[in-house]
Amino acid sequence: MIARNGSGKGKTTARSEFVEQVAWRIIEQLEKGVAPWQKPWKPGEYSRPYNALTKEPYRGINSVWLSAQGYDDPRWLTFKQAQSIGAHVRKGEHGLRLIRYKAFDVVTLKNEQGEVVLDEQGNPVKKSVPLEHPIVSWFVVFNARQIEGLPELERRTVEIDESRRNWMVEQVMERSGADIRHIAGDRAFYRPSDDFIVLPYPHQFEDLSAYYATALHELGHWTGHGSRLARDQSGAFGSAAYGREELCAELASAFLCSALGIRPTVRHADYLGAWLAIMRADTRAIFRAASLASKAADYLLGLSREAEPSMPPARGANAAASAGDGQ
Repeated sequence: MIARNGSGKGKTTARSEFVEQVAWRIIEQLEKGVAPWQKPWKPGEYSRPYNALTKEPYRGINSVWLSAQGYDDPRWLTFKQAQSIGAHVRKGEHGLRLIRYKAFDVVTLKNEQGEVVLDEQGNPVKKSVPLEHPIVSWFVVFNARQIEGLPELERRTVEIDESRRNWMVEQVMERSGADIRHIAGDRAFYRPSDDFIVLPYPHQFEDLSAYYATALHELGHWTGHGSRLARDQSGAFGSAAYGREELCAELASAFLCSALGIRPTVRHADYLGAWLAIMRADTRAIFRAASLASKAADYLLGLSREAEPSMPPARGANAAASAGDGQ
């Protein structure tokens, strides 16, 4: 256990308390050799935390924070959402606070005469406008294990047939347009200066899931190129900047693995040590990394969505667990 530096100056805000709570909980888990975003599950099983009512997965730090709670059921609901479907939170249960950022406001367009602009169907045209100061709000959720009246989680309804799963991951790789080069060896990396990825051949991995998890990690790096999401990838090996980018790519891979039903690859202890050093120095690092990772995952999934109409049939009505936007 490491000591916390709790002697901060000035008034403590709810936001800073939340940051400290989340960061130190994750640090404690990393100290035990566990990365909370790397949860083992059966191949093809969807386990990313999601809202049981809307079916939308949680995003960014909320996804990491929910994963860190240790529940085996990925479903979450607010108190009112549970009531709305005839369920209820058991007496004495404590919810988990999540954070919501509102960075854009939706406004109705008007012309120079002050009249509302209409589209071809006669509906008002609206657009998103970035807020000068993002609005932060809070909401509380409960895990399905804390709620009575919910049906048991039928994992068969969130499983993805293995051939369909493989096809989906291949589509993400192909539709990205990334220059992926396979070279016999034991190195996997992305080279920003030349914008290409190097991977060992699939048969060199323990199994196909390990190959895909590694490929998604490197694609996470690939999204950071200046022509795409433009992250800082200038850090030399072993530097803090390098470690932050590695954490971002690792989280992006975790989000993608969960969305696509790929068993995550457990990273080497050296990675855990590097992430610990980053978070001990800056408790907000995990928030930034999770936000950037969500954007990276969304970017890659967005590129592959145009292929969805031709997907092989899924097993079960709800087999294609969505990886779209969430909370």
